[in-house]
Amino acid sequence: MTLPTRRPVRMRALLAPACAAALLAAPAPSPLVAPAVAQEAASAVQDLVLDNVTLSFGETSVSAPRVAVSGTRLSKEELLAIFQSDAKESWGTRLQRLDAGSLTMPELRVERRGDKRQIVTYRDVTARNVHGGRISELTAAGATLSVEGAAGQPAKASGSYGKIRAEEVDLTALARLYAEAGTARSGFQRLYASLAVEAIAFIDERGTTVSIARLTGRDLAGRQTPATWSGAVESLAGADLSQPDPGKRARAAGLIADLAESVSVGSLEASDIAVKEMKGPDPLNFAIGKFAYTGNGAEAGVSLADLSFGSAEARGKVGRLGLTGFSLEPTIATLRRLAKGAPDKGAPDKPADPKPGEKAAPVPPSADPAAQEAELRRLTPVIGTLTLSDLNLDVASHGRDPAMKAAPMPIGVRGGSITFAPPKDGVPTASRLSLSGLTLPASAVESVPGLGSLGLYGYRDLDLDVIADTAWNEGTKELSFNELSLTGKDMGRLRLNATLGGIGPDVFDPDAAVSGFAMLSATAKALDLTLENGGLFDRFITAQAKTLSLKPDELRKEYVTASVIGVPVILGNSAAAKAIGAAMGKFVSKPGTLSISAKAKNGDGLGMVDVSTAPTPAAVLDKLEVNAKAE
Repeated sequence: MTLPTRRPVRMRALLAPACAAALLAAPAPSPLVAPAVAQEAASAVQDLVLDNVTLSFGETSVSAPRVAVSGTRLSKEELLAIFQSDAKESWGTRLQRLDAGSLTMPELRVERRGDKRQIVTYRDVTARNVHGGRISELTAAGATLSVEGAAGQPAKASGSYGKIRAEEVDLTALARLYAEAGTARSGFQRLYASLAVEAIAFIDERGTTVSIARLTGRDLAGRQTPATWSGAVESLAGADLSQPDPGKRARAAGLIADLAESVSVGSLEASDIAVKEMKGPDPLNFAIGKFAYTGNGAEAGVSLADLSFGSAEARGKVGRLGLTGFSLEPTIATLRRLAKGAPDKGAPDKPADPKPGEKAAPVPPSADPAAQEAELRRLTPVIGTLTLSDLNLDVASHGRDPAMKAAPMPIGVRGGSITFAPPKDGVPTASRLSLSGLTLPASAVESVPGLGSLGLYGYRDLDLDVIADTAWNEGTKELSFNELSLTGKDMGRLRLNATLGGIGPDVFDPDAAVSGFAMLSATAKALDLTLENGGLFDRFITAQAKTLSLKPDELRKEYVTASVIGVPVILGNSAAAKAIGAAMGKFVSKPGTLSISAKAKNGDGLGMVDVSTAPTPAAVLDKLEVNAKAE
């Protein structure tokens, strides 16, 4: 896993409104207007004006040409002392003294320096009912954003925001998070009760545009981190968990874990999201009618409604997409382990080359690429359950000439879900996939063995249900296929249940050589196969009879004879072989349901060696308990 770095500017731009309240509380003011002689504290409510107020902290500066303070008992000196850059008191302590009926700023400019210069300018900012460092209501008429390169270069990206409104903003808590170090024991502090931003628009240097009609959030809380929020974010710039330096990797892991555990969001909603990337050989655009996130309680999860997307190769729509049961617990636990694995300062990443006659020292796990890959795989979170409904795709199809496109191929899913159990070393221990109403033209599977002839049997369009339910038991080293089934409208149903033994953790190793060798010890313990005819077998008989110039009943009789006599001969004429042949013959004669089950007589199951070294099929069947019947 690596830190997302593809569009950091865009993400910071979209999150800027959520941080507006924090920036108002940013430390290190440098007042340009101060009285020559200190005044006594005002004893009555009064209105004051501060000109050219500038605050600086780290790479970020906040400036306001004019700040009108109304309804305050503080003097100008006391107000300036709260924002004094070299004050000995902490920001949290000083901000608790901030008290006013309102603070009004016609313009508030926030500038962040670095490789790229980012400037956000807010218009008509008003903080109402400010008491003890807490704002009852914070509003802005709008804002503009620009991202610039080096001095003298044109803007790399730009954006704008409409009306912004936040309620119950705690400046004291924000100051502590950004400027004061702490630990998880510090506990969560609510930063604001609600936030609403309208008409968000952004365009990056590639011409990609992002727009959101309205963004709202509730109950944002945070807790302090050892590096402070601002320190952690700045330290993570350019960090990569896959880098070879174990010390830097450990530090990055610790910072990511701290930040992941330091934020809590009650809920978040966004409406009419649109992203358009028009440059390049394959323009892409997608839209989301509504996005909703709930962070607490039994309904915690993410849902998206009315999705649409399009590119040169595919276009589609999704009615609803939801995710529940998602958890970062295993991810954070792995990050904590990686953070503790930092070597002593100055320790080499790999041992020095051996001298002549000496054995090479083993490579530390932290420097071994395979070990690093295994560590990163353990960052896999608990995915939970993903559901979707009303999926419709139009996929570009090509004829024999790849340069020529045929008519788009329609594919649909009425409903579906996939559930993953908590992972073991990055691999889910159980999963279940369920698709209902998977629709596609029969021509889409014409190259798939066993399905390519469906068009010849009169199927123009397919309507399928698919289920794949698997589970792995590490203790017994068994992989259970609880259900693998395929059901087709006017076709029938094929269901398979199986149990494999000898499946240890090495089977899931990311190294193909290791996993492939481990599979050699796998054994087949049990197998159950059920075939239910729903019309496919009858169409098969009719089509084959026409090809062979026979009547369907004549061909059916030939198949019955081949099943009852030919199958046992091929399988060795054992009792099990005859039972299978008889059941198949009965099914061909009157297609209904055919069931065949096999179970290894020994408790370990049949391995690849048992099957490959058996002289005849009968020798394999002799090691199995076989039952076959047709109804």
